[in-house]
Amino acid sequence: MELKKKSFYSKNYSKSKIKFGFFTRFGGISKNNYSSLNCSLSSGDNQKSVKENINIALKKLHLEKSSLKTVKQIHSNKILEITNNNLNKKIECDGMITQDINISLAILTADCCPIFIFDIDSKFIACLHAGWRGVYKNIVKNAFKKINKIQPNNKKIRSIIGPCLGKKNFEVDKIFKINFLKKNPLYNSFFEDILGGNKSLFNMRALIRQQLKDENINNIEDIKEDTYSNVQLFFSHRRSTHLKNLPTGRMINIIGFRK
Repeated sequence: MELKKKSFYSKNYSKSKIKFGFFTRFGGISKNNYSSLNCSLSSGDNQKSVKENINIALKKLHLEKSSLKTVKQIHSNKILEITNNNLNKKIECDGMITQDINISLAILTADCCPIFIFDIDSKFIACLHAGWRGVYKNIVKNAFKKINKIQPNNKKIRSIIGPCLGKKNFEVDKIFKINFLKKNPLYNSFFEDILGGNKSLFNMRALIRQQLKDENINNIEDIKEDTYSNVQLFFSHRRSTHLKNLPTGRMINIIGFRK
């Protein structure tokens, strides 16, 4: 992965029929806590500024002529396929898939993990929003229940894990860990105990990678950037909460088809 001031992308797919970008907080017009590329219409920011920021991101990817779909994210494992039939409907979910080359997909993040999934035949694109609740509910597994019907050849599928809250800043309590281990005892390897075992550090990124591997996906790229640590690049809800500096903005993560 290569860092740009405004976004992350992959050189490996620079000539593919898929376009995507994990955007940072740079390059927009919002002010104060939302400075500068805040793309959340529900954050309390000026609506005109947010809409312009979204357009800036789309133009960066040359996807401004596509129909961009966003949803109300609810920290679930709910996955929906987006078509012309529901493109303009208000939808609550945390994962989207489309086969329509005229549709682009976007999710917003500020510590949760954005995940892009697509295939080298360009049959589909998928965009997932995975916070700890989505990981606990295994949103990846749910996504592949639909993806495997579209592209049954997993060797053709690619996945990219975007910037998110890193392990060193993801402190959780004992109950949190116990609940994950009830789901799967093997998840123990994604926790590092601190403070006598009453607290742990949670490696959400590594667990997402494992959940992708559990679906027989081996072509995985990983942007190992911690949204909490890098104040200049990323919005972080946890960091803003700790600093008592809420509200904060949201980064946009967009994937679409190259025409």
